[in-house]
Amino acid sequence: MASSLPKEVAAQYDVIGFDPRGVGESEPALDCRPGHFGAVRPDSLPATPAVERANLARARSFAEGCGRKHARVLPYIDTVSAAHDLEAVRRALGAPRISYFGYSYGTYLGAVYAKLYPDRVRRLVLDSVVDPTGVWYEANLRQDLAFNDRHRAFLAWVARHHAAYGLGTDPERVEAAWYRMRAALAKRPAGGKVGAAELEDTYLPGGYYNGYWPYLAEAFSAYVNDADSGPLVEAYENFGAVDASGDNGYSVYTAVECRDAGWPRDWDDWREDNWETYAKAPFLTWNNAWYNAPCAFWPVPSRRPVDVANDALPPALLFQATHDAATPYEGGVSVHRLLRGSRLVVEEGGGNHGITLSGNACLDRHLAAYLADGTLPRGGGGEADAVCAALPAPEPLTSKAAAASSRGATLHGLLGFRG
Repeated sequence: MASSLPKEVAAQYDVIGFDPRGVGESEPALDCRPGHFGAVRPDSLPATPAVERANLARARSFAEGCGRKHARVLPYIDTVSAAHDLEAVRRALGAPRISYFGYSYGTYLGAVYAKLYPDRVRRLVLDSVVDPTGVWYEANLRQDLAFNDRHRAFLAWVARHHAAYGLGTDPERVEAAWYRMRAALAKRPAGGKVGAAELEDTYLPGGYYNGYWPYLAEAFSAYVNDADSGPLVEAYENFGAVDASGDNGYSVYTAVECRDAGWPRDWDDWREDNWETYAKAPFLTWNNAWYNAPCAFWPVPSRRPVDVANDALPPALLFQATHDAATPYEGGVSVHRLLRGSRLVVEEGGGNHGITLSGNACLDRHLAAYLADGTLPRGGGGEADAVCAALPAPEPLTSKAAAASSRGATLHGLLGFRG
């Protein structure tokens, strides 16, 4: 963070991060069921009762494992508790007020902290904003629709670059080829690792960050055109596979979301809602349902969501891309209305998640001005107070360049709120 800001801005701040309770170096660090995402998982699409039962058993086992291992702390792993921890950090630093910068789930944490401690906030930046009116069950269903749109944008980009990938110029035919690949992998996982669920895991990061599109397109093309599954397995290992730290991240994700707000406890409700959503958005709906399904069996009751509406804050600055899948655009608009005096900067046509300090000079000028002296966009009376154009879409890479870059790639935008 400090190295990405202009030097004269960064010099005004002590930039401090922390591991929220349950995460990383915090003790205890949660790990409910090590290897929960080990390949190959059951197909995420519950096309038969047997597949549905297998996925339900996994979800129930995870929830029960969390209850057995972490029963003492689970009632205290939630966003309100994390906000109180943030206040403890402020007190420990002896700072009368803090400035807060959060991405993704961090925007909800920041909004909750500001609600609980409005007089302790100096400046507040929220980038890629969670809609607090839908935490968390409804928010995940909305994500499914947005991720499907973003996945289709990727497939349309592949079609525009037929010369590089040889998958056709018609986006609908490219989409059909992707789902044929999924069906084939459901029957015969690539390298014994990449089945249908793992394929979805692999292509999900493309919904967060279009910089992955060339690598994902290379793997898609190699599998379809050359019957070569090697690049697909490599893409899974780089982008989709969950390691030990991912087990911790998922455990805390689940503990927080299941505790923060109510979830249906009757699986019939999940089944009905997700099949209805799947009809419109087949890419991620059932994968996402199983990701969150432990909340149907969670061993501690849920809290009530926090009403983050706030008229006691200094003006906050919000950033939102119009086609963000993880935190859809409506979240930025919603929080803009709920935080009196806030300003909303929109990246028009952008689809990435976590958009500041990522190369868009227009966005970063607004950020730097606000952090430097509190300068805000004047506002035009509409949803957005300032609009920045999105960065251009990526260009295809040569196969060798893509493979080399893929090996060194790291996830860019997966900052806690996952589809």
